Amino acid sequence: MSQSKQARAPKILRRRTRRDDLPEEIVLEILARLPVKSLLKFRCVCKTWYSYITNPNFISTHLLCYNNNHDGGYVIHMPKATFSMAYFHLPHSQICTLAFDRTFETISEFRIPFTFESGYPSLVGSCNGILCFTDFIISKSKDVYLWNPSIRKFKRLPDTCLTQLRTLVIGFGYDSQSNDYKVVRISQTRVKDVLAREVEVYSLSSDSWKRVGLGVSWTPNAFSFSFNGILAFPFVSGHLHWMIEMTEEGGGQERRFTSMILSFDVNSEKFKELPLPDDEGSFIVTKCVTSFKGKLALIKFGYGVQPHSMLCSIWVMKEYGVLDSWNKLCVLPVDAFIDFTGFTNYGILLIRNMPRLVSTNCELERKYKSVLIDPETLNENEISIQVNYHLDVATYMESLALLDGANVVFH
Repeated sequence: MSQSKQARAPKILRRRTRRDDLPEEIVLEILARLPVKSLLKFRCVCKTWYSYITNPNFISTHLLCYNNNHDGGYVIHMPKATFSMAYFHLPHSQICTLAFDRTFETISEFRIPFTFESGYPSLVGSCNGILCFTDFIISKSKDVYLWNPSIRKFKRLPDTCLTQLRTLVIGFGYDSQSNDYKVVRISQTRVKDVLAREVEVYSLSSDSWKRVGLGVSWTPNAFSFSFNGILAFPFVSGHLHWMIEMTEEGGGQERRFTSMILSFDVNSEKFKELPLPDDEGSFIVTKCVTSFKGKLALIKFGYGVQPHSMLCSIWVMKEYGVLDSWNKLCVLPVDAFIDFTGFTNYGILLIRNMPRLVSTNCELERKYKSVLIDPETLNENEISIQVNYHLDVATYMESLALLDGANVVFH
C-alpha cells in the first residue's frame, strides 16, 4: 500500500508544464483584483510576478480595478492639535485610525512612522491611498511627508528653496494626465509692509519642487486675508481648493469683508477664482469648502433664532466651475459650539459637539458627542469616537502607490 502511494506522489506533485500556464494577460487580470496584502506576498513567488506587481502601469491598473470592485468605504482619522484664544492645546496624535465609512467602527490602527519638530503631525490630505502630512504648528517648518500605510512605506519630500517664507497652506492632489502626485505650497513674507506670496509645486515623478505663478489678481484694497482651514482643503475634479476671506478698506473708515474660492488645476498647474453662490438675506459667520460625493461643496454657518444656535447651509456645485449649478442641499440647525469635521465618501456628515462637563464616577470630565447625519434624509446616528479632540478625517483606500518610488523608507 505504501509503495502504491509513493508511486502516485510524483504524478500529483509534478510541476505544471509551460503549455499549462495561464496567459500573461489573465494572470495580470487576476492579480489586479487582489488586495494589497496578498500582492505584497506574491512578489516572492517568482521574478516575473515581482516585475508584474512593482510595474508602475500595474500599480495604476490595480488602483482602478481593485477599488472599483470592492466597496471598501474606509475613512482614516487622527486627533488634531487645537487652538483657542486662551491656550494652545496639543493632544497625543501619533496614531491614525482606519474605520468603516458609514459607521466609523474601528478596523485597525497605524502608528505614524516619522516625527516633526513640534511632535504633532497634521494631515494635509489623502489621495489614492497616500496620506500627506506636514507640521502646521511650527510655521517655518518645511517638512512634508507622503505615507502609504498599506505597504508601510513613506517618503520625506526634499527641501525647498523658499526657506525664508512662512507656509500658509498646503494641498495634495493627483495628476491624472501624467499619473503623478503633486503637493502645492503657498507661502508668504512681508517686504516693506507689503505681503509677498510665492507658490511652489512638488512632483513625485521628478522628486523636485518648482515655482509657479499665482496668476490671480488680489483686490488692491485688501490689507489682510486668511485661508479658512476648518477642514482639509478638498481635491475635486482634478483641482485643489482654498477658501480665502479678505478684509478691504472702503472709501471712508468702513471695512468690507469679502470671500473667494481659489482653485488650482493639478494637471495644468494654473490658478483661478471660482464663483460663490448668491445667498442674500442671511448673516454668515464663517464658511469653508469641502467635498460631497465627489462634488465641490460649500458650508456656511450663520446665527439661528435660538440662543447659542446656528444654521448650517450646505451648497453643492453640480457642474464644476459653473455658477448657476450651485444648489442648496439643505439647512441644518446646529449647536453654536460644534466641531464640523466633514463628509465621508458616501456623503454622510460628521459633527461633534464641543466638550461639555459630564459627571463620571463622581468626577467631572469633558466629553464630545459625535453624530453622523445624512444631509439628504436628515437621519442622525450617534457614534462613539474615543478621542476628545478635533479630528482630521480623510477618505482612504488600499493601494500600491509609492511601491516603485525612489528614496522611500520601509518601516
